[in-house]
Amino acid sequence: MKLATLRDGSRDGRLLVVRRDGSTGAPAPDTWPTLQRALDDWSAAEPALRAIAEQLESGALAGSPVDPLRLGAPLARAYEWIDGSAFLNHVILVRKARKAEPPPTLETDPLIYQGGSGDLLGPRDPIELHEPAWGLDYESEICVVLDDVPIGTPAAFAHRFVRLVMLANDCTFRNLIPDELAKGFGFFQSKPATAFSPFAVTPDELGDLWQDGRVFARVQSIYNGNLIGDCDAGPEMHFSFFDLIQHIARTRRFTAGTILGSGTISNADRARGVSCLAERRMIETIETGKPSTPFMSVGDKIEIDAVDATGTSLFGKIEQLVVPGRASAAAPVA
Repeated sequence: MKLATLRDGSRDGRLLVVRRDGSTGAPAPDTWPTLQRALDDWSAAEPALRAIAEQLESGALAGSPVDPLRLGAPLARAYEWIDGSAFLNHVILVRKARKAEPPPTLETDPLIYQGGSGDLLGPRDPIELHEPAWGLDYESEICVVLDDVPIGTPAAFAHRFVRLVMLANDCTFRNLIPDELAKGFGFFQSKPATAFSPFAVTPDELGDLWQDGRVFARVQSIYNGNLIGDCDAGPEMHFSFFDLIQHIARTRRFTAGTILGSGTISNADRARGVSCLAERRMIETIETGKPSTPFMSVGDKIEIDAVDATGTSLFGKIEQLVVPGRASAAAPVA
């Protein structure tokens, strides 16, 4: 089943059930007007939504054309956005870039940070760049949307709580990271709003591509019209989503609508390219002694897509243009 959120003027949009090819959709029943409402009542909502999906596929329900420009993030806002770093090649490379050693528990204890979840960007929303010196970078990721997760959930049972899968562009201001981490309190200003794919799909929709809490698909990153990343998302994901769920649930529970990210997809084979500019810059440093690729600037465009073996898009494409940051609308306090 494939779901999307249509921007209809309301704060959280209108939940759509979408045909597999992404071309046609139909609104969810009024009982579940938003994706969050459906997640809160999943045991009742899921069969009703699946019935609509089946009608769309069979032609029993005509539906309406889906305009990609009107789609927001599947969840317009989330209770929590939590991001891991499950691809160890990425951890090693970016740590080298800032002259830091990987943690001694690299292979046994996942890295996790908690990002902002109140301002989630749609797949075509621009990336605002207020200060080029901050070092804007994109990060291509897989993420999952969770149901209520009990405290102490083990990895062996974590599959029960994965409701949806989608893509993310977890942007980063690379040049702000070192000073923030030096404080010993983690990311904050270095992580602006995250963008998500137009469609979120149930794991069964992925078929054999969903295995053991990983998505075995290629995630492509197209930067200013050039394919600079064609990475395998499955084989080198050291910590599966099930492992990440076990880690985050060690000391607290999570509510339906929590989003959990894989971290930047990264392959050791350099022929696969990169899923962020920081890795490309690190490789350049290793090969030539210094980076030559600049970070993103106004006018740059990033496209992120996940495809199966036939080249079919699984979640729809993220397409974002970097634009100048807009001045704050807040009036000065007298």
